[in-house]
Amino acid sequence: MPYIHPDQKLNISLGNLPIRTWGAGELNFKVTELVDMFLGDSLNYSRINEAIGALECAKLELYRRVAAPYEDKKIKENGDVYRNRD
Repeated sequence: MPYIHPDQKLNISLGNLPIRTWGAGELNFKVTELVDMFLGDSLNYSRINEAIGALECAKLELYRRVAAPYEDKKIKENGDVYRNRD
């Protein structure tokens, strides 16, 4: 959990800081805040599992849609590190 300044927490929670100005810690804080709200006060295995599953699927989709195409572009620009395995 990122321990960011209380003023930053408040401004992020209220939507007063443009997302483009955030660092990784601020993004982590917001994701954690959303998950905490999703979990609510009645913790149980099922709800925790749902949150972890949603985070994992979001991570995989980010990789599939954003990271992999970016890496493919960089391979074309700079060459591959792996030998051709076709």
